[in-house]
Amino acid sequence: MITAEKLKILTEGAKYDVSCASSGSARKNVPGGIGNGSAAGCCHSFTPDGRCVSLLKILLSNDCLYACKYCPNRCDRDVPRATATPDEICELTVNLYKRNYIEGLFLSSAVFVSPDHTMEQLLLTVKKLRTEYKFHGYVHVKGIPRADLALAREAASYADRMSYNIELPSEHSLKLLAPQKSRESLLVPIRTLAADKVRFRAERHPGLFLPAGQTTQLIVGASPEADGRILRLSQALYRKTGLKRVYYSAYVPVIRDPLLPDTGTAQLREHRLYQADWLLRYYGFSAEELLPEDGNLSESLDPKCDWALRNIALFPVEVNRAPLELLLRVPGIGARSAYKITEARRFTSLTFSDLKKMRVVLKRARHFITCGGKFYGERRLHAVRGLLAAGERAANCEQLSLFSGETALSALTGEL
Repeated sequence: MITAEKLKILTEGAKYDVSCASSGSARKNVPGGIGNGSAAGCCHSFTPDGRCVSLLKILLSNDCLYACKYCPNRCDRDVPRATATPDEICELTVNLYKRNYIEGLFLSSAVFVSPDHTMEQLLLTVKKLRTEYKFHGYVHVKGIPRADLALAREAASYADRMSYNIELPSEHSLKLLAPQKSRESLLVPIRTLAADKVRFRAERHPGLFLPAGQTTQLIVGASPEADGRILRLSQALYRKTGLKRVYYSAYVPVIRDPLLPDTGTAQLREHRLYQADWLLRYYGFSAEELLPEDGNLSESLDPKCDWALRNIALFPVEVNRAPLELLLRVPGIGARSAYKITEARRFTSLTFSDLKKMRVVLKRARHFITCGGKFYGERRLHAVRGLLAAGERAANCEQLSLFSGETALSALTGEL
């Protein structure tokens, strides 16, 4: 069994990676096996700062060869080092699962010995877990940059999800803060696995290769790139690689280095990026519409309200006639409400009372819509901006305070 000291070192080293959440995998158990990577994902519990810890989140090793400036495990730091064996990870995962402490495994590693050796050990671990220990629960494996792609492809045939964390938005920042990494060493495996997944789907074997897809993580604030640059990178990843999700992690000054900021990044900036990311994925927005490449998202208004005020000439829209694409852009009308509106108005003319029953946030939406020709909002632009900003301040205080309690809710719940 893995020792308590080794377990503490390896789990502590993994806690800064936020790119894990519910699976979306449909992997089923088989007779004689244990665990299910169900489509509903893993059970959710949260740390005080809002990070999901439903998975066993652990490093195979923290004995790193690399010198990434922002990393607490970088090679030049004087910290306790430990390396687990594949069998130790497998036994720990199965035993914790049987005790109902976890629903799956998130396995990462520092680069030890060499990138190929590290990826070989990660592959051996997940392969043993599936074939020898008969574990069919959710498994997320972190890929190792510069490792042989054949190893990554084989690991993908056993894992539910893989991730290669890009970490920094530009090649310049990677060279400065993570000199052993490059954009190509991270993007090539992402593109390769995405192409392989398409090929498996075409061959009608969608459940055999990364059924939960790929994710990545970007650190916000460790380097000087603006939000516009970050969102354009995320947009390109979604469009070109079919990435499941980009996670944003506000920079925390865990270690001191002259190349890094002395203070951490405001949690509100991370929150705004998640809101904008939601607009890219579910509301039909593009990064170019939301802000210029060198611009940052507004602190006082969420990205959707900010866009609507900059395009006020498009409003108000009549909810009984407006196309779905325009309804999705109305502040206070979320994706579910927009679809409900388009279905309900086929049978009746909707009123403001109907919209309230559909959970439309009328405090925001009333400034941008008419309902049966009636308008109950404020027509003066500066007044609308003030009302929206006041409501946003109250909402942010309530939402962000959740992260300081014993439990936390996702910053993305609710409708924009």
